This record gives sequence, structure tokens and C-alpha cells, in this order.
Amino acid sequence: MTASVSTPFNRRQSVGEIAAALPGATAVFRRFGLDFCCKGDVPLEEAARVNDVALAEVEQALASLDVRAATEAPHETAALIAHILSRYHKVHRRELPELVALARRVESVHARHPDVPRGLADLLEHIQQELDSHMCKEELILFPAMARAEAADGGLEAPISCMRHEHDDHGTSLRELEALTRDFTLPDGACRTWQALYAGGAKLVDDLMEHIHLENNLLFPRFTPAPRAG
Repeated sequence: MTASVSTPFNRRQSVGEIAAALPGATAVFRRFGLDFCCKGDVPLEEAARVNDVALAEVEQALASLDVRAATEAPHETAALIAHILSRYHKVHRRELPELVALARRVESVHARHPDVPRGLADLLEHIQQELDSHMCKEELILFPAMARAEAADGGLEAPISCMRHEHDDHGTSLRELEALTRDFTLPDGACRTWQALYAGGAKLVDDLMEHIHLENNLLFPRFTPAPRAG
């Protein structure tokens, strides 16, 4: 099945472009395991092929979305930055320390369980440290420069490139997190702490992917030169 002509996407567009233009597309991509943030420059048809996903099923799911639905994130640049700070930076800082504590408790209490996620607390702590450093750079340097519109001529291309590279590193850590927890699959009889840990971990993956998507595909392109034709 091919997409409806009234639906704003096609299979040759990158998944990042589709995620930025089509409300609800990010949820579809997460359902099919397609990376729309760190590898958002890959065309939809290639992403489906590489991930062994039926392209027609993805297209059908995208075509069924209500294109009139409003996106959660505001469009105006200053409001978008404020949204990223309140919805993602603040939330990451609030939730990650608790996830680290939950992971250490599960690893200690259930040390002999065959499915215990050994090393999860250290991985989450690494994510916390790297993410906090990354967010501080944005808050103290990049976002204020964007607010002053200093980069309309591409003047922020270098720091944005650095942030994109760090986003790639965050994406690698998320894949490690999913592998270590077997995609947050709980063993039979998992205690409440273990349940809370995996629920919070899954939310972290969703939040951070959406966070990276908003920056990579919506915010950053406003401050980098458009590719030259030809």
C-alpha cells in the first residue's frame, strides 16, 4: 500500500523529516523500531529495509494519522527552546537520579536472579553525567546564542555539529540500555521496585528520543545553512 497523496510524506523522505512534519509519526517510528532522532537522515524506505520492517505497514500506519492534529511542541523558536528546557531538561534531571537508585537496589536485592540487569545502575549514572554535561552546554552557550539569533548566517554550525555528535552518543547508550534490560522485559514475579525501574527506563528512552528529535530535526536546522542545490 502506498501513502495517500494528501498525507505529507513519501518513502524517499528521511524519517527525521517525516517526524518533524507529521504529527504522531514519532510514535509510529518507535512502534516499528525506526530511529528518527540520531539516524533521522535515513530515507524511510532504507530505514525499513535495514531494520527488516515491512515498508507498506509503516506507510499504512503513517497514512492513518490525523495530519490536522496539533504537535505537542510549539513552532516559534523561543517557545520551542522553553519547551525543551521544561519538558525534557528539567524532567531528565528529576528522574534520572531516582532511576539510578532503583537500579542499584534491584541489582543488590536480586543479585542472584538470572535476569538481574547487572551494570544497569552504572550505565544509567553514565547517561546521567553525559546528559547533564550536554544540557549545560546548551543552556549556557547554545540556546542563549540562538535566542540572540546570532546564528542566522550559520555561525553556530560548529557547536550544533558537536551537539549532534553527542546526541549520537546518547543514542548508543539508549541501545545499550535496551539490550541490557531485554527491551525492559520483566521476569516473572518481578518486585514493585523492578517494575518501577523498567517503567521509568522505558520512559527515559521515549523522552530522550523525542528530545533529540526536536533538536536535530526542528530546532537545529533553523541555525545551519541549507544544503546548496546541485
